[in-house]
Amino acid sequence: MKQINFLFVGMLLVSLTFLSAGQISTQSEAAYEEVKGSVEVFYFHYTRRCPTCQSIQSVTKEAITEYYGDKVVFTELNLDEDAGKSKSKALNVSGQTLLIVSDDSKINITNEGFMYARSNPDKLKQIIKQKIDALI
Repeated sequence: MKQINFLFVGMLLVSLTFLSAGQISTQSEAAYEEVKGSVEVFYFHYTRRCPTCQSIQSVTKEAITEYYGDKVVFTELNLDEDAGKSKSKALNVSGQTLLIVSDDSKINITNEGFMYARSNPDKLKQIIKQKIDALI
């Protein structure tokens, strides 16, 4: 009888160990998903900028604030400064670029930025929203 009780207690302890390990794993996966789903928008530019370049920055920033608030991070980086140079190398950017980044996905919408920032800013905002919504 003692052996059966001892065996039962041992099996109970092993079961509880596996259950608690499963809960820890689930919590870690949930935390990873939160970080994994983050979206950042980067606008790389040089010190000297034309009105279109300045417009790309302002329209993009406005769109991100309007549609996502603090959920999406917008960062503008000057390629003539050290911070801009290092981040551009990390993201494999070589010039003026409007880039949406999430995990391993990089969506370059520089052409759309130059095409619509001044002539049709609402169109650029919709493109930004469409691309980000696909990543969230």
